[in-house]
Amino acid sequence: MSGYLELVFSTALYGLGIVAQTVAAQRADVRPGTGLGLLARLAKDRLYLFGFAGQVGGFGFAFLARAELPLYLVQAGSSCAVGLATAFGLLVLKWRVRPLEIAVLVMMAIGLVLLVTASESSVAKDIPTVPGLVLLGLPLLVIVFCSRAAQGSNSVIVSVLAGTAFAVVAIIGRSVADESPADMLLNPLTWLMIVAALVGQSCLAVALQRGTATSSVAATDATTVVLTSVIGLGMLGDRITPGWEWAVGFGMTLVVAGVLVLGSPNRTTAEVAG
Repeated sequence: MSGYLELVFSTALYGLGIVAQTVAAQRADVRPGTGLGLLARLAKDRLYLFGFAGQVGGFGFAFLARAELPLYLVQAGSSCAVGLATAFGLLVLKWRVRPLEIAVLVMMAIGLVLLVTASESSVAKDIPTVPGLVLLGLPLLVIVFCSRAAQGSNSVIVSVLAGTAFAVVAIIGRSVADESPADMLLNPLTWLMIVAALVGQSCLAVALQRGTATSSVAATDATTVVLTSVIGLGMLGDRITPGWEWAVGFGMTLVVAGVLVLGSPNRTTAEVAG
């Protein structure tokens, strides 16, 4: 299957998962403690599990796409899932959408088209095992401690921590996606990637419960897109079609700006009309 088609499936499943997980997280009881405790309670909610299945499917297709496509494109495509979630919320859950938000969705689509046009397929450089475990594992420990300390504060802080953890997932995924299943299972970085995914999911669950769906997801996605794009281009060998560097910069700006505007606390899309 083409990496571009895999990216389309990934974005669609992520969008569906965002909506389902948000509804489930916001109706759960608010209790003190870590995000892992909230995840344990949500594990009994069928709607959350449905959303989680969508997230897993989205992750799987994104993982396959990373074997061929640069991180700046895959993560930008995944971040556009918040736009799909907005459209779904409008049509099914009766969220209110302003004309400005329709314009933002168009802007994000233009940015994604620019990134697709400028992208060049390549296989990523391998991350050395020991340095990779140190450089990517230490931030996860910091995230675990910081997320607990930040739970009483603005949900955006927890969302940024979730985005950092998901960036670790994407960076490792880009490096190991071209390996055989056997080699992947034997690679310690693969297991670190799974741990990072659980940490990110825990932080995101807390952020979804304490803030709006789009503000939490927007902060998470913006953080992930920026971090992975820088690392992908600077260290993993991601390539841009010669002469189209401007398109990547402009396209990334449109996508990230669109995600942040959709996640603005002043917007009303995440509110159910009543």
